[in-house]
Amino acid sequence: MKGKFSMLILLAGTMIHLAAVDPPPVRGICMDAPAPEDLDQFISFMENELAPEGINTLVVMIHYNYEYESYPNLRNPEALSEKEVKQIVRTAEKSGIRLIPQINLLGHQSWAGNLNKLLEEYPEFDENPSVEMPEKYEWPNEDGLYCKSYCPLHPGVHKVVFAVVDEIMEVFEADAFHAGMDEVFYIGEDECPRCNGKDRSELFAGEVNRIRDHLAASGKELWIWGDRLLDGGTTGLGMWEASENDTHRAIDMIDKDVVICDWHYERAEPTAAYFALKGFRVITCPYNKPEVTKAQLEMLDDFRAHSNNILKPRYYGFMQTVWSPAGRFLDLYYGEGEDTGRMGPVESFREMVRFYNDTE
Repeated sequence: MKGKFSMLILLAGTMIHLAAVDPPPVRGICMDAPAPEDLDQFISFMENELAPEGINTLVVMIHYNYEYESYPNLRNPEALSEKEVKQIVRTAEKSGIRLIPQINLLGHQSWAGNLNKLLEEYPEFDENPSVEMPEKYEWPNEDGLYCKSYCPLHPGVHKVVFAVVDEIMEVFEADAFHAGMDEVFYIGEDECPRCNGKDRSELFAGEVNRIRDHLAASGKELWIWGDRLLDGGTTGLGMWEASENDTHRAIDMIDKDVVICDWHYERAEPTAAYFALKGFRVITCPYNKPEVTKAQLEMLDDFRAHSNNILKPRYYGFMQTVWSPAGRFLDLYYGEGEDTGRMGPVESFREMVRFYNDTE
């Protein structure tokens, strides 16, 4: 009897271990948090579209659109209240959807001619303060300004950043956090007294690992976009989908339990295999071209079909991205004020749903 009991304990432990390292593949969508006036439509979309179609993951780009208590000065004007966020949380809970909040860290601290809240309130965190925000933004520009970054070595930045991360993780009752980390063009700038002369890959990896370690201390997982970990020159992917400012070597410096969201919008690039071979779980992410979405889904299936049992679970899933306000996307999805020029993300999402329906 004692031997049988021990065997049952061993089997139970093995099952728990397998469940922890081999979760179901992600079928996800990443989109902005709704404005308060769009909340009802957003919840209806979760209940009536996402859940019935088997979408099991929703990355909510909340940024500073929440009524933070830790730093109320970081609230955007149309911020969601705790009560409103809890409506999303309860809907996800009953719909079997994993919620993952996102706040852009390191890069994307400005957009066009406007600073985002962090640098607006704490200009001392700016990696390159001499670059002023233009009245009329144009790309390209003499300053190479796409989006600003905060200085990862500033002694005060993480007190603020981690406070809002912890607060948003608590209100979303989340077990993973998406830190963005994409399109970081300003890093290791000459004018920064802390970063000047330092290895940019080491700076980038140091920030990823610092965020990862903070989350891991409470059993939480870190997700990031993968573009800064790809060599734009060697791969031919260029400065947007990959790095041309020497951050790509960070791929060998960051913890392997970081989840990589691998985005490509123009072609089905095979970079998921690179991330998987490097030891990372990787999620393939399309945007607005349904034909590319289909090719990416077929490639993902092919990678899984021809991978061994170590590599296969690293192809962690698929996630549609939406880069417009939630209300605009939902209006287009439901055919209200349809604009054929903006239908790409809707058609891409529908292609993902159609593919999974056809292959099951």
